[in-house]
Amino acid sequence: VITEDPGDTCTLCQISRLEGQTFGFSLRKDPSGGSPEVGDLDPWSPAEYGGLRHGDRVLEVNEDYVGNTDFYGVVRTIQSCGLHLFLLVLRRTQYEQAVSAAVDLRNLAKDSKGDGWSRPRLCHISRHPESGLGMRVVLVDGEKGRYVVSTVADGPAERAGVCTGDRLIWINGVMASALSPAVKRGGNSVTVLVTDAESEASYIRRKMPILPLVAECRSLPHTAKTMHLEKGQDGYGFLLRQERTAGSPWTVHVLRDVDMGSPAEGAGMEDGDLLLAVNGEPVESMEHEDVVQRIRESGDTVVLTSISVAGRDFFRVLEISPLLFHHVGTMRDHRTQTATLCSIDQKKALPTCPSVSAQVRDTSSVYFSYNLKQLFLLEMKVELSLPQ
Repeated sequence: VITEDPGDTCTLCQISRLEGQTFGFSLRKDPSGGSPEVGDLDPWSPAEYGGLRHGDRVLEVNEDYVGNTDFYGVVRTIQSCGLHLFLLVLRRTQYEQAVSAAVDLRNLAKDSKGDGWSRPRLCHISRHPESGLGMRVVLVDGEKGRYVVSTVADGPAERAGVCTGDRLIWINGVMASALSPAVKRGGNSVTVLVTDAESEASYIRRKMPILPLVAECRSLPHTAKTMHLEKGQDGYGFLLRQERTAGSPWTVHVLRDVDMGSPAEGAGMEDGDLLLAVNGEPVESMEHEDVVQRIRESGDTVVLTSISVAGRDFFRVLEISPLLFHHVGTMRDHRTQTATLCSIDQKKALPTCPSVSAQVRDTSSVYFSYNLKQLFLLEMKVELSLPQ
């Protein structure tokens, strides 16, 4: 989905990938402090299909202005957004003209949304034994498949962040047009995505689907947990195992055998929780050996992000990443970490990692590329530069 009208300066790109696939583009840091620049794009990649071009300058990631954001913070946001990504960009020539004319890029990005825009709200509503969910869904007159919400004053829905007059987008990850009766038939709780009428008009005008990716989070029942561990005499005091979840083809990295009195227990680690990130880097799609290596390379301290099995299932139903609304407080400075440059040797068809390393601050480039297994299939030679 691309919004690029002749009268518009900015271009909105929606990039969607499959499970196990990545976006297929690199992002470069501007040494002068300007907006991040799009580098190489993989052929036939989601980025190329979504309208991204080499040399584009990124103004917003998922409706957040990133012009003045730390480059590695932008990288983490993209890595944590799940299967969908929205980028508001300026083409190379337009960016150069805007900078030359001293245009305020933040206001330029804001103007692209129009007046009255606000973020959608992702709200979790717990059913009250007497008043139920505290909201009523009504079909918008003359508009098939579109619904407006009416809430009970100080009821469960209103306390969860839903307002009277809101447009209902979906319930529990399914479009409201197909599931409105489920509000009455649902269980003890529902998760809804709502927005006000003016904001909905902005999304319609920009041909942009309303997804949880761009929403403001309200009282979700599960959240990711960040743990700061400092190695003791006997290590961190836990095991990391790769296991297959019941009824799923995907494997997960599970935290097991947490020792009593260990740094892991002291940091709040619980047996059976799933590992999501190491030092802020998402690891769910990594091979088990690579995750273990990340922890070893961290030295005597490491920051782990985890979530319960029930929490991961909750976010999987909603088709969003548990890291999407998770904000890490104190994180390792990624600019001092070493990035290994890996490539595929086409003749041997084996991954080769030359004994060459470079500081991320020197390469100033991050590649959101296909994983190694996919590279074998494509027989492509791609240089990866990933922050540790």
